[in-house]
Amino acid sequence: MTVPTFRMAVPADTARCYQIEISAYEGDEAATEAKIATRIAQYPQGFLIMELDGEVIGFINSGCAHDVVMSDEAFKELVGHDPDAPNAVIMSVVIDPAHQGKGYASLMMRTFIERMRGMHKRTIHLMCKDRHVDLYRHYGYEYVRPSASDHGGMAWHEMVMTL
Repeated sequence: MTVPTFRMAVPADTARCYQIEISAYEGDEAATEAKIATRIAQYPQGFLIMELDGEVIGFINSGCAHDVVMSDEAFKELVGHDPDAPNAVIMSVVIDPAHQGKGYASLMMRTFIERMRGMHKRTIHLMCKDRHVDLYRHYGYEYVRPSASDHGGMAWHEMVMTL
């Protein structure tokens, strides 16, 4: 079995990441190609790429904030992002549907958490749908509250991990 590798995103990854994003997320829930390009350009250290045999198969992207407001839509374009802030905010966790169900998401999340610890972040925040709350609890995230966000017309839940 080939072992996935991890690296920081580069601008040339934009189109492939967008392709994965729209294949794995529903409708308006997916980030636009422009938002993905912005996230790579402004904070590549928080944009973890997973590759298998040289092909990008998944990624986690994030920004950092001093005061986290999970329902802030502008933050998804990194408005208010500060790379030196202590709190990481995950915007996407996605595996190409052709590679889902093989444990790659768990490996990618554990790798991301370790990278954030290595960057001396204090917390990692994320929003997820009902069906993913228990999954993120398994990784060590704590449930915070139902989110005020209606991103993509869906109900979301805020979760946090203290590092």
